[in-house]
Amino acid sequence: MACGAQLKRTRFAPSPTGPLHLGHAYAALVAQARADPGEFLLRLEDLDPGRCRPEWEAAILDDLAWLGLRWQTPVWRQSERAPAYRQALHRLAALGLCYPCGCSRADIRTASAAPQGADPGPDGLRYPGLCRHRSMAETTPHDAIRLHMARALHHLAGGALQFTETGPGQGGLHTLDEDWMLSTCGDIVLARRDMGASYHLAVVVDDAAQGITEVTRGEDLFAATFVHRLLQALLDLPTPAYHHHALIRDAQGARLAKRDDARALARYRAEGATPAELRRLLGL
Repeated sequence: MACGAQLKRTRFAPSPTGPLHLGHAYAALVAQARADPGEFLLRLEDLDPGRCRPEWEAAILDDLAWLGLRWQTPVWRQSERAPAYRQALHRLAALGLCYPCGCSRADIRTASAAPQGADPGPDGLRYPGLCRHRSMAETTPHDAIRLHMARALHHLAGGALQFTETGPGQGGLHTLDEDWMLSTCGDIVLARRDMGASYHLAVVVDDAAQGITEVTRGEDLFAATFVHRLLQALLDLPTPAYHHHALIRDAQGARLAKRDDARALARYRAEGATPAELRRLLGL
């Protein structure tokens, strides 16, 4: 590495809500390979107390070690990061960019003006703004907290927000499109009722805190990067490079999910597969 060059650092951040499958193995191996000769970190996204289990966490660590992966310690757990998320949320609230929301998913579907079959944004169906009139002083324990997208974009008016993508499908420099952010993303969730933070807020705060220089993840999260770039600007956080890789799919072309137990690493291991065989199966 050249004198003064930044050490490259990547991470793999699974949720301990089920077994690792082939797609997870591919994502983890890509992240470690792209860190070489830098640092590879493991972070457990365990914010959902209703779905995360200690036994799944133990299985994840065991599967990754079996694959031959080695990571920096200690392993970060988002469940232990609540103070950092609260601090970020308080900063956004102090800027007047947040409001509480008590709407259910059914409320949002009923009130949404999106046409039937419209593609959802990176936070799902665009929120129709039912609670936008509320102030943070009205927040109750039953509320989620949303980002007022129009105010957030106005707050940053005057500067183009960009990020560098190194993945195979959308490589290059990308600029945030404000019209798309308003029409498709809308007022994203920053904190959910039963969690200290949403995925969008937690991943931005943690990537910055861990000094991640390149975020590697599946191409299904490419659109979410525009949301993350916006939050980085609002919170004065550094912007890493991004590498969105192809997804491992089943015979019908659907991306793998944790319900696909037939493709769980534990099953391949039980059937006698070796790490080298699994790498070849994944095209690595």
